Amino acid sequence: MKAIVAKSGSEAQDANAFVLNEQPMPEPGTQDLLVRVIAIGMNPVDTKVRKLFANDAVLGWDAYGIVEKTGAGVAGFKAGDKVFYAGDITRPGCNSEYHLVDYRIAALAPEKISPEDAAAMPLTSITAWEGLFERLGFVPEAGANSGKSILIIGGAGGVGSIAIQLAHWAGLKVFATASRAETVEWCQNLGADTTLNHRKSLYEELKATGTDSVDAIFCTTQMERHWKVMSECIRPQGRIVLIDDPVESVDITVFKFKSVTISWEFMYTRSMFETDDMSAQGKLLATVAGLLDDGTLVTTRQKTMTGLTPENIQAMHIKQESGTMMGKQVLIL
Repeated sequence: MKAIVAKSGSEAQDANAFVLNEQPMPEPGTQDLLVRVIAIGMNPVDTKVRKLFANDAVLGWDAYGIVEKTGAGVAGFKAGDKVFYAGDITRPGCNSEYHLVDYRIAALAPEKISPEDAAAMPLTSITAWEGLFERLGFVPEAGANSGKSILIIGGAGGVGSIAIQLAHWAGLKVFATASRAETVEWCQNLGADTTLNHRKSLYEELKATGTDSVDAIFCTTQMERHWKVMSECIRPQGRIVLIDDPVESVDITVFKFKSVTISWEFMYTRSMFETDDMSAQGKLLATVAGLLDDGTLVTTRQKTMTGLTPENIQAMHIKQESGTMMGKQVLIL
């Protein structure tokens, strides 16, 4: 099968950063699905792995495809099923014609949207869902959190774009950060009640809306830049969830007097450690599929390419690192 291998430590623009490679067809383990990949999504984690992993690797952790074969211990899936998933960062990625995934972290794909629209959704949906409902503690039901508020930092990014939609569905008052006309419009169309310009003081922006604090903050990007202002915006005994990696150390004591709860969200935790609740990821993806089919959620796909080539994967990495990406990039094989 064909696969695109990324050179470890490379810059996205390097001539040899991505190489087409012929690899043997993988055989499913006991709990694996062998999937013929139809479409793949691009995420910031792809660029981080390319730079930080010690060895060259096949990247890609968002996929839509068709089950070709199942392992002996698989339940709930059969050959011919259309599935979508975000995979496992400890295993080869899905920038390949065929891919193995543990069935517990996959779900039947939504039926009423295209493969490319579905491929944009798994990783960011899992991250947003776990962040909102498992780390921040909101109730994952329509309208169940009326009267509560959240600030989503990085509203137009991949995770922010799903977090806005899920928070709106769950009844939260949603503040989201955006600074350009197109990102402001994007966030508002997804369900943000108010947008705040992150190029200004977020606390002053928040106060200007008549609100001086929020119940929770979902910080998807540049945590060091927003660290102090988050301590100003959060309500006493509020909750904050973080997903990006700090470049420099931060002073956690700024949250002490408000008794703020700070949590990390890393959607690969369940698959990396094969936690007892690993199958919860597949279940929540099945819920997301239903919300996509009934129109509660909309895809965040913004850019689409065709063809599994080194040139296309390289172009997606360059765009992802540009800092201007709204929503998600998808490649159709």
